[in-house]
Amino acid sequence: MRFLVLVTALGLSACAMTPPLEHPALPVPTHFPQRDLLSQRDEPATGDEARRRDRPDADAVAAEIGWRAMFQDPRLQRLIEIALRNNRDLKLAALNVDAVRAQYDIQRSAQLPQLGLAANGTRERSNTGGVSSVQTTAGLGVGITAFELDLFGRVRAGSEAALARYMASEQGRRSAQISLVGAVADAYFAERLAQAQLALSERTVEDWRGSLALVRQLKAANQTGALELSQAEAQVAGSEADREARQREAEVRGHALAALIGQALPSDLPEGAGLMEASVLTQLPAGLPSSTLTRRPDVRQAELALVAANAEIGVARAAFFPRLSLTASAGTASPGLKGLFKSGSGVWSFAPQITQPLFAAGQLKAELRLAEIRKSAAVLEYERAVQQAFREVADGLSGRDLYARQAEAQQRAAAAAERRAALADMRYRAGVDSRLEVLDAQRQLYASRQALLDLRREEIANAIGLYKALGGGLVEMGS
Repeated sequence: MRFLVLVTALGLSACAMTPPLEHPALPVPTHFPQRDLLSQRDEPATGDEARRRDRPDADAVAAEIGWRAMFQDPRLQRLIEIALRNNRDLKLAALNVDAVRAQYDIQRSAQLPQLGLAANGTRERSNTGGVSSVQTTAGLGVGITAFELDLFGRVRAGSEAALARYMASEQGRRSAQISLVGAVADAYFAERLAQAQLALSERTVEDWRGSLALVRQLKAANQTGALELSQAEAQVAGSEADREARQREAEVRGHALAALIGQALPSDLPEGAGLMEASVLTQLPAGLPSSTLTRRPDVRQAELALVAANAEIGVARAAFFPRLSLTASAGTASPGLKGLFKSGSGVWSFAPQITQPLFAAGQLKAELRLAEIRKSAAVLEYERAVQQAFREVADGLSGRDLYARQAEAQQRAAAAAERRAALADMRYRAGVDSRLEVLDAQRQLYASRQALLDLRREEIANAIGLYKALGGGLVEMGS
């Protein structure tokens, strides 16, 4: 008994072999890049520009902005709901978390003794000197089998490593959810862009068909030539080909969206907002890198992987020292079942065992060196995750500050192109300008409108990327 107390005390006061973990300093600047927006702030904002400059409370944190508050389109909200239920990648990430949790439970159980109940009985016939006899024995006992007393922290370090891996897997699942929410939103607005481009293309086909009808009337009245008629016919044919391409793109984008949500697009989806409507927060608060980056699950995952790698060094170091295991049992035994619980039938055994590695052909040193290399790799992975996160946020902030002004300029360009096309058509009908001037004006107008749609899509994509980079997408409701 005294020996057991002594060994227990040694186990509780055992020196840990795990080295202290020093977190590397963030290998990024202390502040995100700032852009001078004084010229923008001096100008009054109206219409769509004012809506794009709307931002949440300055004290809010982007990671705490729920995806419903970020994406206010009811159709998109419904699609995100479906994806969070059905997406196979997210389900796989959740199963991986469960698997790592089971591994942690297995590792943690090694820190406690495991009790087992054993019952046995034998009946044996023997023949000695011509005299045969039958002997019966029975036994019942409770025992501990090969329980390791963790004198040097090997088991405890292994449990710490398993816990860190479990927590890292949970962060991986959270990161997968953020990526899924962002991917659904990105695919949705890509489909919205394709639909808007298709609508623009169909409207352009109708407009240019009207122009072709006018040219044919003028040709019939001998007021124009065959060259202008050929130009108008070529313009209509090209617009029809472009319309078919836009139709194909819209269908492909719809298929991609269906794949992300894990099922066909439901027929009862609510009506979606138009691409040009202000249904997405494009102005998000960033904060300081230290507070922002630590909210990202992928950065936390890399940090926990570093913790696990550091703990595995303790496991490798402890392997150089003796390992003490204990096997013990207590119970009762008798020549028959009737005497199994009678006084004097008790039995016990106590068998401690200590092992000390003497020669392993360099295996233990190699395992320690491997653990140290893996920790160094984990440090680099952590630093790389931080740098990648900083770059994504910085890129998103640059887009946040510049897309609104670029879109406003593009709107002015589209409005000017529309005025030019209307004037060119009037002058052509009056016989002042040639058909070439009309064709050039119409093409410029179509290109300006397409550029405006593309720019709006890029602005939304930048907002989605910044939202993901800031760790948003885990909360459903929020500020």
